[in-house]
Amino acid sequence: MQTPAPLGKRARNRLAVEADILRVAREHLATDGAAALSLRAVARDLGMVSSGVYRYVESRDELLTRLIVDSYRSLTAAVRLAHDAVPAGDLTGRWDAIGRSLRGWALEHPHDFALLYGSPVPDYEAPAERTQEPGTAVLALLVRLLHDTRAASRLARPDALGIDPRAADAGLGALLGDEMFAGLALDASTLAQGVAAWTLLLGAVTSEVFDQLGPLPDGEALFECLLSASRHLVIATA
Repeated sequence: MQTPAPLGKRARNRLAVEADILRVAREHLATDGAAALSLRAVARDLGMVSSGVYRYVESRDELLTRLIVDSYRSLTAAVRLAHDAVPAGDLTGRWDAIGRSLRGWALEHPHDFALLYGSPVPDYEAPAERTQEPGTAVLALLVRLLHDTRAASRLARPDALGIDPRAADAGLGALLGDEMFAGLALDASTLAQGVAAWTLLLGAVTSEVFDQLGPLPDGEALFECLLSASRHLVIATA
């Protein structure tokens, strides 16, 4: 493989400025929230004239998109590192690794988590062509785990969970045509199990990050309880 040519000084300088813009923008997320994000304010904190920042980021929406993509990639890197450290045949270990790393990243990056999973930003619509692939990377790991669980005959029975196959097909069947599911032996009922488990897992993290249940004496203990519950929606006890 040919080694890429080193970047020139101008390209390196541009990357450094863009990194500074994202860094300061994250500081504004923490203090002001995504809805109040302003390119003028970011430029001011960087010591730039307001027109100068537009040479690197064309609009507030573009800045939000970059922050979202960067946050998804950071989350995916953390989750994949934890997941891939578990042997492929350890299905429960893989599920727990995904859940714990999701929680750990969210607690370490609460404002990035809020940007991804909190209230939508008014007057902003994330461009699917930029955000769909990074935004579904963690879900792709879960889908693969769902497939492996079914292949190992360890899937919890969907009928025992009260899943209606017709409702599952009506609500989720069309998604099975997405490239994420190519080559995987999944049906709508199985996918509904995965969605139910993911929703519980994400809800557990969201309630802790946003303090929705008020002060908890032991947030980690509650999370472990809900992590176990989410796992049992998908993986039957061996």
